[in-house]
Amino acid sequence: MKTPEHLKYTETHEWIATHTDGTLAVGITDHAQEVLGDIVFLELPPVGKRFAQGEACAVIESVKAASDINMPVAGVVVAANDDLAKSPEQVNADAYGAWMFRIKPDNADDIGSLMSATDYADHAAN
Repeated sequence: MKTPEHLKYTETHEWIATHTDGTLAVGITDHAQEVLGDIVFLELPPVGKRFAQGEACAVIESVKAASDINMPVAGVVVAANDDLAKSPEQVNADAYGAWMFRIKPDNADDIGSLMSATDYADHAAN
């Protein structure tokens, strides 16, 4: 299982990358895509909508199951990866290269409450 060190992680298997403009890219982890199997559908959150931390904001479906994607920190969706929604199988090819949406966090300090790569690897192993 890959867990890049530069990312932060949630207990619900989302990864978060911080960009220089203060926005956060969000996707699902390699572990999550392995558990889901072949991804066939992705419903992304609407740009401009605000979500609370932990709130379901998107849906991912595989041949096995459908699963919610949760907001890692409270904030507003500022971009959605429409190309990924058209070709959701890209998540299986490269989970960490397949960002789903970007958010502007309400409070950048909330990122500190997320898991490190080491903590996430331990969490996913259990």
